[in-house]
Amino acid sequence: MDQRFESLMYHAGMTAQGCWDEMDSYQREAVEKFALLIVRECIDIVSPYALRMENFDGGHPIVDLKKHFGVEE
Repeated sequence: MDQRFESLMYHAGMTAQGCWDEMDSYQREAVEKFALLIVRECIDIVSPYALRMENFDGGHPIVDLKKHFGVEE
């Protein structure tokens, strides 16, 4: 899992006091998939606006979002 996801889960209370450790592999995969689907939906919303956008450092918002959350195609 991407460290950013793990950090967000901690802030949501999901990793506090062993909650994450108590989940079985199916539950963990479901939570990871849920987070991934949210990120992909955000990317889909931003995509039409970001087609011609570039950051000053030559990056692109969609590429930056994918990197930030560790999302692969």
